[in-house]
Amino acid sequence: VLSAQTEAPFYEEWWFLLVMALSSLILILLVVFALILHGQSKKYKNCSAGKTISNVEESVTLDNGGFTALELNSRHLNI
Repeated sequence: VLSAQTEAPFYEEWWFLLVMALSSLILILLVVFALILHGQSKKYKNCSAGKTISNVEESVTLDNGGFTALELNSRHLNI
């Protein structure tokens, strides 16, 4: 009877603490991984919307560049 009272409860045993620590670590890693994946999917959605805007900006930039180049080519330099 005395040996049963002096024995430590199972939640104070080293193997139980080890199992709980490893389980907690796995759970934390899964949550972090899920958050990273969720952030990446939002990032790709924003990038796809940003690509259409950047394509419009690039075409405007190319048009302006073409106009500037045309203007410079139309000038005759006297050497």
